[in-house]
Amino acid sequence: MRCTRRVSASLAAVVLVVGLMAGCESEPVIVPTAEEVGTYYASTSRLSVEMSGNVAEVTVVQDAGQLRRGGSLWARVGPYIYLFSPPTQSLFTDYNGLAAVRVITTAPGGTEVARATLLRSSLNDLTWRRALNISGLARRDGTERLTLLEDLILWGEDHTEFEYDSRYTQR
Repeated sequence: MRCTRRVSASLAAVVLVVGLMAGCESEPVIVPTAEEVGTYYASTSRLSVEMSGNVAEVTVVQDAGQLRRGGSLWARVGPYIYLFSPPTQSLFTDYNGLAAVRVITTAPGGTEVARATLLRSSLNDLTWRRALNISGLARRDGTERLTLLEDLILWGEDHTEFEYDSRYTQR
């Protein structure tokens, strides 16, 4: 009887170890192609996408009139309009290997105006909801209520790595 218990206990231990090992298999790391990233932002025609390793780089040409009339405010808000959006959130959800999304805004001539990089780990479910709310209000009502654009800029500066070209952002 003792021998049977030892075999049963040993067999149970082997089954447990094999079961644990099977449960430890990680899911494959999936990184999108530039074309796949582009489909998430398909509603914007003045946009190009490149992948730099596991970072999506989205370049958007910002309207010259916006930059001229809106000055520093519109120059700084540009990247955050795209970063804090449902397409960016969906990219992080759909592609577990995507480390960050970088949005670069340029003037029509190609001069870089601003850039901001949102790391995958920067926002959780709660802060994503807040980011989408702030960004949505800025997109909808920002031309009438400039404080909404300022709120989005402050949120962006708190949650991203960013750079602005001083030619466009001097106050």
